Amino acid sequence: MTINKVSHSRMRVTEVEEFLRQPPAGFSVEALASGYRVLSDPEKSLVLIDDFDSCRGKIVFEKSLGRKVKMHNLWEYTSMRKSLLSKRIYLLMSACQENGTANNRKAANKARVLKQYVVSIDGNDPFIKWQIERGLDWTISSVAGESYRVDIDLTDAVESWAEKNTHIKTGKLIKHKPLWRDASFTLKYYSDALFDFPHWFGFSKRNFKLRLT
Repeated sequence: MTINKVSHSRMRVTEVEEFLRQPPAGFSVEALASGYRVLSDPEKSLVLIDDFDSCRGKIVFEKSLGRKVKMHNLWEYTSMRKSLLSKRIYLLMSACQENGTANNRKAANKARVLKQYVVSIDGNDPFIKWQIERGLDWTISSVAGESYRVDIDLTDAVESWAEKNTHIKTGKLIKHKPLWRDASFTLKYYSDALFDFPHWFGFSKRNFKLRLT
């Protein structure tokens, strides 16, 4: 896979190996016997990356909230919302090889991983911020009295980036469009309401998409 250097402030895509060699401002990397530990400044960066294995060993992002963020009260939700709208958000995504029989995003879960990337978006960018605000306001009707799950999907954004910046080369030099795995993150709010019927019956699952343009 070849990659053109991306300087667009809304979205940055960096191969994991490159991220470890030259971490961006606000990050530092420590080599361990089992892999690497990545340190970040939580005042500037919102890291939503679970521990994972790579060709360089186990990669651990200290102070990461993980891809699925759990909140249990209004204060935690308000704090998370503020972070989403003011910090650069970091996720781990994988470009996968299409299996040739299915051309959809679910197929990426079974497809072979070609490369892993650290993808970041600027939550303070006016266009991104507007999308997040609108999406949260639309999907969350009653934070205090209802449990819910919201998936924030970046698939369209990363596919738009990939069309202009990446291609896969096989032995025959044929270009392939990669499938993207883990191109989303999840907010889970747990209410203490006694009769939270929508959550019990699975009606409180919502989602919205982020785009670059």
